[in-house]
Amino acid sequence: MRVLGIETSCDETAAAVVDDRGGVLSQVVHTQIELHAPFGGIVPELASRDHMNKLDPVVQRALVEANLDWSDIDGIAVTCRPGLSGALLVGTGYARGLAFALGKPVVGVDHLVGHLLAVFLRLPDASAPPDLPFVALLASGGHTALYRVDGLDLAQMRELGATRDDAAGEAFDKVAKLLGLGYPGGPVVDRLAREGDPTAIQLSKPMPARRSLEFSFSGLKTQVMRWVREHGKPGNDQALRDLCAAFQARVVDALVAKTMRAAEREGVQTVVLAGGVAANRELREKAGAAAGQRGLTLCVPPIAACTDNAAMIAYAGMHRLAGGEDDLQSMETTPHTALLSVTRKGAGRR
Repeated sequence: MRVLGIETSCDETAAAVVDDRGGVLSQVVHTQIELHAPFGGIVPELASRDHMNKLDPVVQRALVEANLDWSDIDGIAVTCRPGLSGALLVGTGYARGLAFALGKPVVGVDHLVGHLLAVFLRLPDASAPPDLPFVALLASGGHTALYRVDGLDLAQMRELGATRDDAAGEAFDKVAKLLGLGYPGGPVVDRLAREGDPTAIQLSKPMPARRSLEFSFSGLKTQVMRWVREHGKPGNDQALRDLCAAFQARVVDALVAKTMRAAEREGVQTVVLAGGVAANRELREKAGAAAGQRGLTLCVPPIAACTDNAAMIAYAGMHRLAGGEDDLQSMETTPHTALLSVTRKGAGRR
């Protein structure tokens, strides 16, 4: 079975062809980073317009790189939630029109489910697929949560705890903007942190309650803001590197500690990292060390499968298409995930 995946939930226009073994026959991603960089963040209307202009060429290129014709495609999977409303409409509208014209089935996919299953993609440098069940940390620009995954169906995925405010990737971007480091902020902060001393600047632990599996990064972001107000914005100097190192260490330590705690509580032997923040060097290193100390197996997708991509969407929709499902007449878009949340947003008792 070969599935065409389409992803337009945010600022990446992506298409990919994946087979039923998880083999990625092609993967094409057009990024909008340069488009949004002058604004320090994503402008939804600009994102939608760019998706409209780039989606068809991206899909055509994915088909060419897979060396396939339209007749070789068995079905289409497209992101329908969560994401920017206009961006989702571009992708789903294109996918439904294509499915109707070709007489192929099409299914909508939850973007977060795609991230949770990206570890099953067979890409160069990919580790062996994880055993089920596993605990997954999904950390990106818009989402940070821990999930127990018992199977490939959405009903077999359960949230254990999530962020009450800023997502980890969002906190990276906001701190980078505060420090004048540009957008996106995560890779820049990670690079500078390598040359910094995480103990040189004292920042308190974010939401350190030992029993909680919830996260909070808004306060940590505020601590950085106060430091800048007191000491001034650092230039391209050691203070900047130390501040990045201290901030990143606090974020990563919180993510790793609560992920390991979740694995112990759930009694699973496998831990998975997913989402764009899973590309962070320090997170990969510290999660690997912590898992090794506990005798757990850590599975991390290749970086190309951590960031937004269409291969994970194709794979996530594969089993529904194989079961004969078709959302052509019933597909809806929404900015909210279908995964049930147990975390209450905002401050209050933990």
